[in-house]
This record gives sequence, C-alpha cells and structure tokens, in this order.
Amino acid sequence: MIHEFNAYFQAQTSLMQMYWVIAIFSSVVFIVQMVLSFLGVGDSGDASDVDVSFDGDSGGDALDHSGAMHLLSIRNVIYFMLGFGWSGISFHRAIENQIVLGIVSVLMGCLFVAIFLALFRQMLKLQSNGAFDINDAVGKICQVYMRIPADGMGKVQVSFNGSVQELDARSICSDPIPSGAKVRVTSVVGRVLIVEEV
Repeated sequence: MIHEFNAYFQAQTSLMQMYWVIAIFSSVVFIVQMVLSFLGVGDSGDASDVDVSFDGDSGGDALDHSGAMHLLSIRNVIYFMLGFGWSGISFHRAIENQIVLGIVSVLMGCLFVAIFLALFRQMLKLQSNGAFDINDAVGKICQVYMRIPADGMGKVQVSFNGSVQELDARSICSDPIPSGAKVRVTSVVGRVLIVEEV
C-alpha cells in the first residue's frame, strides 16, 4: 500500500504534492494532539492554552481574553493546514484553475479554524458549568476532610452545583475539629473558609 501511494504521489504535480504533504503532516499532528489532550498531557507548550479562572465574578466573558482565541496559536495553524491540505486534495478535480483552488483551500482552512474555535469555546462553557463562587459556601454544612487544629488550617469538602470541592478551612472554636466532623461555614477570608462545628 505504501508503494502504491508512493507511485501515486510521484505522479502528481508539485502543487498536489504540496497539498498531500500539508494534509498528512497536519493530520498526524492533529491526531497526536487529540490523543495527548485525552490523556491530559501535552498542552503546556501551546499558545492556545487557556488560563481561565471561573471563581468569583468575572464581570464578562473570560473566554474572550483567553489564549485559545489567538489566531496564530500552534493549534490553529494546524487546524488551518488540515482544512487547506485536504480541501486542495478534495477539490482538485472539480476546480482546474490552480489559483481558484488555492483560494478555496485558504477559505476552507479559515473555516476549519473557525469551527474548531467554536467547538473549543462550547467545551469551555460546558466545563464552566461546574465552576463555583467560594462565597456561596457561607452557611453550608460540610465535612472535615483533614483535621482542623485549634490554631491551624485543615481542609473541608464542600458541595457546589453537584461537584465536591476540597478547600482550606480554619476553625473559630478553641478546640480542634477532627476529620469526619460536620461543620458550618460562617465566613470566607480570601480563599479560606471559616467554620464552626455543628
């Protein structure tokens, strides 16, 4: 099969060879990116990474300011190449004029970028549904996860929108609170919950 493709590739014009190289290269990189993303690795060096905090009031759409929207990110270049290369291959029989084919391929590459950005944006919105405002913890009954010493800090588990968060906590009582005890959140100081045993 490789021999047959090599013969087919050698028989193509230099323009078609360029489309094939771009399409194959971008497809391989795209697949590797997807596999790494599902495994939870490989995102740290990409300009399309997102550093979005959903805690507290953002006062707007934080996604508009994220790195994922930068048009020259590595991922978006790959998306463009994916659309450009496969469009050139797909339409070369229907569009004989090479200039028109190039324009169509560029437009399809831009369309691919727009589609992937829209999909990525929707995934971030779905992810943000599980976000929480730490101030909503005030008044909640929660469980001590890590013992809270009388003069120190422990951890409690608090439920927000169906998801359980593990947060730092201090006690207003003079006695330590053991793990597993039920406590009520009385206030929030910074990122620390102030609790009392119930």
